[in-house]
Amino acid sequence: IYPAQVEAALNDLPEIADSAVAGIPDERLGEVPVAAVVLHRGATGDGEAIRQALRACLAAYELPRRVVFVDAIPRHETGKVNRDEVAKLVQEL
Repeated sequence: IYPAQVEAALNDLPEIADSAVAGIPDERLGEVPVAAVVLHRGATGDGEAIRQALRACLAAYELPRRVVFVDAIPRHETGKVNRDEVAKLVQEL
């Protein structure tokens, strides 16, 4: 799974301003994708509705198992997504 591909699909959705995808451990599959998303101001989000919308452009195994809503995507000083922090955030929320 390429996180950038899933992020591009997420960012194409009208309610999403920014997103990040990371992998978290899964007993059966080893690792599964999860997503943190930032909504546009005034937009409302529903994780299951987002997953449903992604089904049109992603394979089932690429769908984030969980979508959480955050105020900002964790990034390194260089501006790159901090995927470890994203995974931690999703597991905590």
